[in-house]
Amino acid sequence: MTDRSTPPVFARVLPLLTSVPDDPDFEHGYLDLLGGQSGAPSGPIQSFWESGPGSGLYDHVQSIARRVAPAWYRIPARSRPPEGGRVLDIGCGPGNATAALGRQVGPDGLAIGLDISRPMLARAARGETSGNVGFIRADARDLPFPEGTFDLVTSFAALQLIPAPEEVLVAACRVLVPGGWLAVMVPTPHDGFLHVVSRLVGDRTGLAFFDPDQIAEQLDDAGMRSVHTHRTGPVLWINAQRPA
Repeated sequence: MTDRSTPPVFARVLPLLTSVPDDPDFEHGYLDLLGGQSGAPSGPIQSFWESGPGSGLYDHVQSIARRVAPAWYRIPARSRPPEGGRVLDIGCGPGNATAALGRQVGPDGLAIGLDISRPMLARAARGETSGNVGFIRADARDLPFPEGTFDLVTSFAALQLIPAPEEVLVAACRVLVPGGWLAVMVPTPHDGFLHVVSRLVGDRTGLAFFDPDQIAEQLDDAGMRSVHTHRTGPVLWINAQRPA
């Protein structure tokens, strides 16, 4: 149920939740479904990005990367969201990718960014919230949405920082509508540059590394079809479609 204190975009988001809080927390501009809960970071890199200074630096680094190498962030045409569709952006960070997805689906569509970092979400809510773009603090391994909610689920350079990323992929497949698409980009393919660096420092980065064949098998086991993985420079793209 919504009232006058509910930000307009969340009047559209709340009915989509599996369980609507009795007293939704919008204090910082995003919907906080975790309250005082905070999961342990996967390692020092995630700990830094989740800090206040780290969230600011991440925004600048991502902005530069998008300008220098736009192909790394370009969703394949077959998995782009339909106008008026719903999109979930997992590990949304400062929210600029979520806002771009909101522009793609148009005012009748909805783009929701999900993250666990309070500083990241505060930055996203402050700079990117609009009538069809909103942000949620929740656990990506236990998405707070019922099956068949979204036309597209995305994640850009975030899944490698989330503990148990294989659980996130399964959860993402679950919330797709029949015919919906999963589009994930990670900068940590197996035997890529960051994997080599991680091994040199004794695997203390806390990053997850992705083997394309293993990911394809996992998504196939989850019932996905049209599974495609490909490398673009130092990044790995993972695309799959839920059967119609």
